[in-house]
Amino acid sequence: MDAASQYALAYALTTTAGLRGFLALLAASAAIHFGWIHPAAAYDWLGSDQATIVLAIFALLEVVADKVPAVDHALQLASFAIRPVAAAILVGATVHDASPAQTYGMMAVGAINALLVNGSAATVRAGSTITTFGFGNVVLSFVEDVVAFGGITIAFAKPVLAALLAVVFVVTLFVVARFVFRGVRAMVPRRER
Repeated sequence: MDAASQYALAYALTTTAGLRGFLALLAASAAIHFGWIHPAAAYDWLGSDQATIVLAIFALLEVVADKVPAVDHALQLASFAIRPVAAAILVGATVHDASPAQTYGMMAVGAINALLVNGSAATVRAGSTITTFGFGNVVLSFVEDVVAFGGITIAFAKPVLAALLAVVFVVTLFVVARFVFRGVRAMVPRRER
């Protein structure tokens, strides 16, 4: 895989990690395990049988738990720490033609990207909780699943296309999150001073 494809794959995977961190790690683990991608030596462990099994369990829990009211909020809270770490690991595992300093810098950018996606999705989720009493969160969870599965699939098949779609998705999600935030803020009465 050439350098441009590695960067595109890394960006697309960090974007999906912002929605489903363990699922994105599981996909990378399986890709390494089956020889579809070749990580830097420091990330060979990601393709091990043990890592794949553990990530499969956590990915399943992540997807299922996100459909349960109240549990989904606890999961979103934990995700603010988990998903950026997952994104950094994904960058380290997929980009290996760069110097160590460049790799660490890209890992930080990947973590920030996942954090932005996760924060924007959490904002939309909070708006859904307020306006639908949480019932809309299950629908949003399924939408996130479809976007994550689709993003991962396209990322491995056509990394550059996936990266372009990821940029469009991130910008759109950010705009929607801002709109939701402003709408919710307008609904909440201001305290008089």
